[in-house]
Amino acid sequence: MLALNLLPAAPAHAFNLQGSGKGKHIIILGAGLAGMTSAYELTKLGYQCTVLEARTRTGGRCWSIRNGATAAETNNPQQTARFDNGLYFNAGPSRIPHHHQLTMHYCRELGVPLEVYNNVNESTYYYAEGKGPLSNKKVRAREVHNDMRGYMSELLAKAVDQRKLDTGLTQEDAAKVIEYLRAEGGLDVDKLYKASARRGYMEAPGAGTHAGKLGDPLRLAEIIQSGLLDPDFYNVAEYTYELQMTMFQAVGGMDQIAKALEKRVVGNLKLGAEVTAIQNQTEGVKITYKDQKGTHELTGDLCICTLPLPVLGNVNHNFSSDVSRAIDFVPYIQTGKIGLQFKRRFWEEDEQIFGGITHTNNDLTQIFYPSYDYLGKKGILIGYYNFNEKAKKVGELTYQEREKLALQKGQLIHPQYPKEFEQSFSVSWHKLPHSLGGWALYNSDERKTHYAALLKPEKNVYFAGEHTTYLTAWMAGAFESARSVVASVHGRLSEQRLSYPSVGSN
Repeated sequence: MLALNLLPAAPAHAFNLQGSGKGKHIIILGAGLAGMTSAYELTKLGYQCTVLEARTRTGGRCWSIRNGATAAETNNPQQTARFDNGLYFNAGPSRIPHHHQLTMHYCRELGVPLEVYNNVNESTYYYAEGKGPLSNKKVRAREVHNDMRGYMSELLAKAVDQRKLDTGLTQEDAAKVIEYLRAEGGLDVDKLYKASARRGYMEAPGAGTHAGKLGDPLRLAEIIQSGLLDPDFYNVAEYTYELQMTMFQAVGGMDQIAKALEKRVVGNLKLGAEVTAIQNQTEGVKITYKDQKGTHELTGDLCICTLPLPVLGNVNHNFSSDVSRAIDFVPYIQTGKIGLQFKRRFWEEDEQIFGGITHTNNDLTQIFYPSYDYLGKKGILIGYYNFNEKAKKVGELTYQEREKLALQKGQLIHPQYPKEFEQSFSVSWHKLPHSLGGWALYNSDERKTHYAALLKPEKNVYFAGEHTTYLTAWMAGAFESARSVVASVHGRLSEQRLSYPSVGSN
């Protein structure tokens, strides 16, 4: 029926709300993905929208650093990126899971092309500083992963053989489990783990009689003693639901998504407009903001606030105590990244690393290799991506000190750093005035109290953003929250148009 045009196609995540918002004015605070998506969907319905954004750019935390990008932090002056044209790194979100269907939907609807993001790469390294036998050496991820898979399979196979498992297995079932373990762990006929091609070669196979040379497996005790089973390392990305392949990224940088949204709502945007007060009124809402021309007041029927909670905490408001507590007490993660531009892509040329992540137990935490422009002349690594105490420590440094740290620690893994390095640009999200954190963190109790308070309208103010979803830290959280709040706002105003209650009713 679809082929014969007898049945209209239902696109993924179609948003077909009925009714018109003509004559109603919605004020939206923040021009990140949640704010601009809200404006985009509301203007389709006929609403007048005004989007106030304190920054002089859109996108919020969806920010790609390229030549000319600027930022000033609470403890550091303004810096300007001096990368070569065409090079960039994503300071905020860098990955799109294939099952984040709404993110994929908006990329399709907005015409943002995607490319594969290589999140899982067995050629990257583990690097542990310490006193273990494998410490202060870079070890390929494939060696650790396959050796541990082999050793664990061998131990479990022995336990099955000796009937040491709590679960009761018939002899036939046990044989099937052992066959699985032999395949999973690469065990020999005696159910012992020995090195195989899975963990790579000391000498690669080639033509003629060159069969290749296998290395010996890392000893289990050495892996343990060197800390390579600690949480810093043994986070196998492909096991995590959000990080399972296939993953995607926007061609040319994640900010292309924000720029595509900006084009759809550009007539509704006021950039450089910092909100200083939000006041619920008997009917409608009054917003006070300041820009280069002074202080202004703006009134509307309803407000959608997408400001990060640490930022909202510095805004005057007349919210209820439950909402005020949520704003004040929901923590945001401390996190930071640094982009390092190099003269050549030595990680590809010298070490055959194309995308993926190297893990460390030092202040770098992670090194990300670019998943675009393979075999290009130059490239930008994310020289560290750290969190919590490590991010707090690094965030206190000057830009120059962060660069020095990234180069000193990074060259322990890649000795090419000093010769090939050119430029850097670092971002500590908890130090950026209009962000003050990476993303919201909730425990189970906070989900029942603070989180729940933010899901309800505060009289004429609605809240949206990743902090109002279970998808914190993901662009999908912004999109999902925008869809939810637009449906709520439109439902409320549509009902009012039919039943004629006051605008201020809750």
